[in-house]
Amino acid sequence: MTTRQRAALVFFITLAAVAMTLRLGVWQLDRAQQKLALQAGIEAQAQLPALAALDLQKVPEAARAQLNRQVLLRGQWLQDETIYLDNRPMAGRVGFVLLTPFLLEGRSEAIMVQRGWAPRDAADRTRLPALPALPAGTVTIRGRLTATPSKVYELAADEKGLIRQNLDVAAYGQETKRVFMPLTVLQLEAAPGASASAPGPDGLLRDWPAPDLGLHKHYGYAFQWFALSALLIGLYVWFQTIRPRIRARRQP
Repeated sequence: MTTRQRAALVFFITLAAVAMTLRLGVWQLDRAQQKLALQAGIEAQAQLPALAALDLQKVPEAARAQLNRQVLLRGQWLQDETIYLDNRPMAGRVGFVLLTPFLLEGRSEAIMVQRGWAPRDAADRTRLPALPALPAGTVTIRGRLTATPSKVYELAADEKGLIRQNLDVAAYGQETKRVFMPLTVLQLEAAPGASASAPGPDGLLRDWPAPDLGLHKHYGYAFQWFALSALLIGLYVWFQTIRPRIRARRQP
């Protein structure tokens, strides 16, 4: 292979690599724009009027269209069926997220409510937090519709008892002989605008994180691909143009 052929081969390989990395960077920016549109949709959902119990959709496909909607629900707490999800962090601490079924007024179904977070006893992991009893009778709660709680690693796939690592709401419905709505509720403070950084009157913290769509991840990946493109161009210019000229000048 002649010197000219070798130079042409290096040029086309570099050109292909730069084109590929630029395309991947643009793709990541496009993904970020899609996430921005999705974020705008989530924010628009949150601004819609709050849903009542009779407005909730029972069919999973229709219920997904109500994700992130505000709800104002009347019903009764089923405190005896509360589940404590373990190893759930909030505000830099590990504790329990309490899930309690809420029997909807005017319907036969219940909906699982993520009531809030309570700290765990470091000395005794099986000790439940001492919290006030839930009010009896019909009450009104305010919240936001969300999917079922995220799953963490668990040793036993079929857990029983009050303290569990994960909870399959549909399976729990079979366990308790109840019909649950496909979505769950993230309970918010009773008064809109109330501080979520401190425990409420029931002793639970509700500093729920905002939905994370991974926008920064896509921007970071795009920066890496564009930086790699610039590096490839810089290396090509150095080894194919600048370095040979420096060598030529040093020769007698």
